[in-house]
Amino acid sequence: MATKKDSFLNMVLVLFLVTFFSAAILGFVYNITKAPIEKAAEKTQEAALKAILPEFNTLGKSQMIAPEDGGDSLEFFPAYNKSKELVGMAVKTTTNKGFGGLIEMMVGFKPDGNIFGYQVLKHQETPGLGARMTTWFKDITHPKRNIIGKNPGKINFTVNKDGGDIDAMTASTITSRAFLEAVKRAYKQYIVSFAANNDSNLKGGKQ
Repeated sequence: MATKKDSFLNMVLVLFLVTFFSAAILGFVYNITKAPIEKAAEKTQEAALKAILPEFNTLGKSQMIAPEDGGDSLEFFPAYNKSKELVGMAVKTTTNKGFGGLIEMMVGFKPDGNIFGYQVLKHQETPGLGARMTTWFKDITHPKRNIIGKNPGKINFTVNKDGGDIDAMTASTITSRAFLEAVKRAYKQYIVSFAANNDSNLKGGKQ
């Protein structure tokens, strides 16, 4: 007859084996799925770059820059034509002020700072409300909500409820504010780091 001590040791052994094999299986699954997930993310990013930038021939080496006012670093993707002239700059920007938290997006600027396009990469906003930001701010049939072609440094780039020039999404003011803040953050750092300083890395398509 097994003693209490033997039963306890058997339980510990079983739990150890279950934990060990569970960890091994999770590790195996992670290794299998890691590459496809990363590849899918790269494809999403490539598609976003093509969608938000003027026609280009090559992309320069991306650069991570930490804003002077703090916050997460922004990633910059310069785009060049055949003559190695800058035709646009894509910026990956984020905000944690969305109604559902994190919003990650890419914004494409022309060299003069005008917005050429944008693409929302990740968000947790409410379907049917905040999620409409993916199309709301590039609706050419509604000029007051459409940010394409506008320069955040030349207009009041805030929602109309705050006295700004941009129409917020109906019933989604928090998301609208967060979205515009993320775009302004990208614009400000683009101007500070590149356009205003005439950074040499933006000339000649340095790889």
